[in-house]
Amino acid sequence: MPVEPGFPSPRHHSAARNGGSAGNDSLSWLLYGACLALGGLLDVLCTFYPAALPFWLPWEFSWPVYLATALTLTWFLRGLRRLSPEDRPALWRNAAFVIGLIGNYAVLQTHFDYFAQHMFFVHRWAHFWLHHTGGFLIAIGLAGPVLRAGMPRFLTPLLDVKPVRASFDILQSRAVAPLLFVGLLYFWLIPPLHTRVMLDRNLYDLMNATMALNGIMFWSLIVDPRPHPPARYSVLWRVLAILIIELPQMVLGAILSLSERDYYPVYDICGRVFDMTALNDQHFGGLIIWLPGTMMSFLAMIMVLVNLRLNEEAAERL
Repeated sequence: MPVEPGFPSPRHHSAARNGGSAGNDSLSWLLYGACLALGGLLDVLCTFYPAALPFWLPWEFSWPVYLATALTLTWFLRGLRRLSPEDRPALWRNAAFVIGLIGNYAVLQTHFDYFAQHMFFVHRWAHFWLHHTGGFLIAIGLAGPVLRAGMPRFLTPLLDVKPVRASFDILQSRAVAPLLFVGLLYFWLIPPLHTRVMLDRNLYDLMNATMALNGIMFWSLIVDPRPHPPARYSVLWRVLAILIIELPQMVLGAILSLSERDYYPVYDICGRVFDMTALNDQHFGGLIIWLPGTMMSFLAMIMVLVNLRLNEEAAERL
């Protein structure tokens, strides 16, 4: 099986082993305890004093989002320390990964989430970040080897079990990946379903999680800097995947931004926080799907061509 950016080669395993036993020392467990204590404090504050908290603290605290972010950041920093300099991603890739991760947390666990629950166009900005920008930045970070090196050793074998590998093979296959990317966008915006989701916290969290994870999985295929093979997609297939996702997004954005019918009255039920008509709210939301989504596809196309040129230059030097 070809080595994926998120699943490091044996060379990375060796580098991680040579980094010491940080995963088992007392300092590591103290760090995990501090993360849990901070999460508990945030949970209490958001439960009993939500109105008194500043904008940058959670509106509704989520343990899954908090733990996913805190543990990922912890493993990333520990992995950077344990890997040798030649095995670490470039500094700009590390910065992109951290910005994407923190940005996802900010969208989901600050008062921005409150506005996203009460304004359609803010909700579209939230999903544009999770599904496009945040996923794109995390993908170009190429942090898989770093995370594996920083994880506790008892967890790393779980990354290699056949069901996990098989799931990635299916979800990131040529036939599924682009259709799933645009399909999730359409699925969560089906008007009756969207109304149900916005009134059910569990479904709301599931929607956000699927958008964030799918964004990372899709963009990691597109921005993979390696040639094919070992990369899953050839340059042609990457270009086709970008085109496959671009047109349906433009169509959906045009429908919502030009329609004279309000498809999402749930925001009237929840109460809009800005003085804006329902149609204006929907029109702005449609434009966000239409224009920034198209620009992200254009940026991805540029990166594909840049990687192609770099690979050609590397091959010429051999």
